[in-house]
Amino acid sequence: MKLHLTGEISAVAEGLKLVMENVDFQLSPDGYPVHVKNQNGPIRVVNKNGYGEISFEKTIHFFRAFGLWMEHFQNETEFDVTEEPQFEMSGVMLDASRNAVPTAAEVENLLRRMAVMGLDTLMLYTEDTYEVKEHPYFGYMRGRYTFEELRACDEYAEILGIEMIPCIQTLGHLKEALKWNYAAAIRDTDDILLVDEPKTYEFLENCIKAASEPFRTKRIHIGMDETFQLGLGKYLQQHGYENHIDLMNRHLQEVVAITEKHGLKPMIWSDMYFPLFAEDSKYKDENGKIREDLIAQVPDVELVYWNYYSKDQEIYEKEMKNHQLLGKTPIFAGGAWTWNGIAPNYGKAIVTTEAGIAACKKEGVKEVFVTMWGDNGAETPFATSLPILQLFAEHTYHQDVTLEQVSKRFEFCGDGHFDDFMMLKKLDETPGVMKDNMNTSMTSKVLLYQDVLIGLYDENIRGLSLGEHYEKLVPELEKAKQNNPAWEDLFGFYEQLARVLSVKAEIGITLKDAYEKKDIEQMKSLLIKLDEIQTNVDLLRQKHRKVWFAAYKPFGWEVIDIRYGGVITRIDSVKYRINEWLDGRITSLEELEEKRLRHDGPWEIVDGLVGGNVYHRIVTAGNFSL
Repeated sequence: MKLHLTGEISAVAEGLKLVMENVDFQLSPDGYPVHVKNQNGPIRVVNKNGYGEISFEKTIHFFRAFGLWMEHFQNETEFDVTEEPQFEMSGVMLDASRNAVPTAAEVENLLRRMAVMGLDTLMLYTEDTYEVKEHPYFGYMRGRYTFEELRACDEYAEILGIEMIPCIQTLGHLKEALKWNYAAAIRDTDDILLVDEPKTYEFLENCIKAASEPFRTKRIHIGMDETFQLGLGKYLQQHGYENHIDLMNRHLQEVVAITEKHGLKPMIWSDMYFPLFAEDSKYKDENGKIREDLIAQVPDVELVYWNYYSKDQEIYEKEMKNHQLLGKTPIFAGGAWTWNGIAPNYGKAIVTTEAGIAACKKEGVKEVFVTMWGDNGAETPFATSLPILQLFAEHTYHQDVTLEQVSKRFEFCGDGHFDDFMMLKKLDETPGVMKDNMNTSMTSKVLLYQDVLIGLYDENIRGLSLGEHYEKLVPELEKAKQNNPAWEDLFGFYEQLARVLSVKAEIGITLKDAYEKKDIEQMKSLLIKLDEIQTNVDLLRQKHRKVWFAAYKPFGWEVIDIRYGGVITRIDSVKYRINEWLDGRITSLEELEEKRLRHDGPWEIVDGLVGGNVYHRIVTAGNFSL
């Protein structure tokens, strides 16, 4: 479609050239006339009497408005639509540390989609995946970003009206960074830095400079969450026990001094201050307020309250009020649940987002973002988060939002059908799993990786008919693949996953049953099934590989290759063992002699949960590190 834009377009002209990759239009003097106004107030898009208008305040609002105008023009002759931004900042945090590091081109692709959605901030979460020249082992062979890559992404974002904020760690979550010998003097535990050690702060100044210099923003996220073992390693040996709140405050003061030196405005995850908020907190006075002397010790940082676990709005409201006890209105971080396993957990992502964002609007929280973590290997492609980003975007511009509204917008902004994407949750939200998968069953992950002959999860799935469930899902995903040509490879990957699990899910139960009955013919037929699984798992690996290399740097794929290779190679050994038994060279299969128990540890198995765990706890009762 040809458009002729007039008015105040100088600030957005360069960005328009970028979004052409996602929105089908051309700029031409003989195109349809649309007048652009840059003014204070809400977004407004109008088309009347053969003439269009777009009104916007911030650059990001223009690209949101432009997408709205194009979407409505495709379906309506005349329209007049107004949107009122609900937040001062609404963005995305993309995990680039848990095995998958998105390429700069993929970051730019995400930025274009964010612009049309109207999301104005992108944080790249980099634990050790950015270049620190003083420490060559920092991020070594992990796909770390160069200064030039980060600078280019920031330039790209600026054109679209999006602020990029570095998001690093300056206390814990540094296991990959601290595993090398260079870090021996600054390591408290295997993933936490040594507080009060001068070399620690020399190291952190190098990191903060390297992480912040590629970006024009003065904001920086310095992490500091989940440091549960703080002061309990080398620090304990050198100095004895000290309360973690005191250690946290002292360390934070040192780090904030570094950020101030470099003109930066820091934010931290707030969870390590939660003990201050407890009802029986020893840190409160007789009036239930946190003691003034403790508040005085907390440096001037913004607090990021992260919660993507509850569907109860009141829980979010209570915690937001608790942050006010420290004199701060928090930034809120929700979750897209891209880290459930191999497939996205849309059920939980939607209900927790609805509750959390409603609380934000009620409690006056002005800044929000959605996290896209990649726990335990980043096996779920980050592209699956786009429907949840759309949900956040609609909440950013409306007080109340329906999924029908999200679906309609996603078809334009995401080039896909919302309902088809929602089918992906069925890979984990299976029989035996509660509605919306609130207990985060990783059904597809445990069934893909668990050993055929040992079957640690076989007792968990007994009687659930999961093979039948996945068999029915295959044609549904095949249809979704056809319905979403822009996402053909993504749906093809998940279609193949369902195909694998339709046979593999319950084969361990069938094998044990046939063995116990000494059913020789069935055991022979199961050998053919095992051949089929091997072939289909390798095809699944290839489809996953195609999706991976379209979006991520190569580093990290070796981990996924090894996981798939483990499934394939183990099946080869399983066939060998069965043939040994069938041919009479061994008298028993000890693996099938063992009584099956429910998998119950270290993660608790509760109602509505088939199973979930990290890879090495799924595949063996042994230990990879021994």
